[in-house]
Amino acid sequence: MLKLIFILTNALVFFSLSASEINVYSSRHYNSDLILHEKFTKLTGIKVNIISGKSKALEKRIQEEGKDCPADLFIVADAGRLHSAQKKNLFQKFNSKKIEQIVPANFRTEFWFGIAKRARIFFVSKNNPNTSVLKNISYINLADPEWENKVLIRSSNNIYNQSLVSHLIEINGYEITKQWAKKLVSNMARPPQGNDRSQLLGVASGDAELAVANTYYYALMLSGQKGKEQKEAAKKLLPIFPNQKYDGTHMNISGVGILKNAKNIDNAIKFSEFLLSKQAQVHIVNNTFEYPMLENIKPHQIISEMGTSFKQSSIDVSTYGKWQSDALKLMIESGWN
Repeated sequence: MLKLIFILTNALVFFSLSASEINVYSSRHYNSDLILHEKFTKLTGIKVNIISGKSKALEKRIQEEGKDCPADLFIVADAGRLHSAQKKNLFQKFNSKKIEQIVPANFRTEFWFGIAKRARIFFVSKNNPNTSVLKNISYINLADPEWENKVLIRSSNNIYNQSLVSHLIEINGYEITKQWAKKLVSNMARPPQGNDRSQLLGVASGDAELAVANTYYYALMLSGQKGKEQKEAAKKLLPIFPNQKYDGTHMNISGVGILKNAKNIDNAIKFSEFLLSKQAQVHIVNNTFEYPMLENIKPHQIISEMGTSFKQSSIDVSTYGKWQSDALKLMIESGWN
């Protein structure tokens, strides 16, 4: 059996060309995914070899390896990143009626598809006297004068923010979104710093009134996995789902594409379909606090308690990739560090 050896993050990873294996590059960083891969192996006898890394680095690696790339699948935690790989002609069309039937059209293209969803929403203090009014807030409202020096959000180089701004460009156009971004910058309580949990901690400590963050960061804190202090901070926060009177809350995905030079296409399709099975979806939502792609699967209890009947945007998430370079340019020109 021919084996290829790759060095990544000081670890040796062995990729095999055996017909009973599948090779995966993934930018998802959850240990629970490895357990899920083991479940697939027990179910099918197909071994899953995985290399993890940053999406841009892995994308570059796939390009450089070309026809010699051993990976069959590329798993990425953002629709814009999937679009980027598709634009660079790294994927092949997938052939699975099952996937087409399961995944809603706005969460897939003919080259890639979502396996889990995440919502980017607002968080305020439970002591905020305007919580009933805030239930009608929109993303555009973040530019209103009433939010001056009150908003916390990550930097412009954060891919989740780039996708959110891309969403707004698709809906409102470039110039309107640029004016919005300028006003949002003036409403920031401090220069962007840290991850989503940093923004949530800022509101919990009273440094600001509103934080923008993905739902699973809040759930992670509330679960206690990040320690007692962060759990207590999360208890002080109230989730608000924006845009309920408009096109709905911004949604993003973790998704999968079969690489153009995949050697194990049949196994890649089997693994992809497995990720959308009831067993896999239950495992994903209960370990990563994402929203399931399957409608008949309940999210984790913490996520369910936030609310499951909110209006989700029906926008085609592939548009995030179409506008992401423009979104980053717009943010930087607006002074969004």
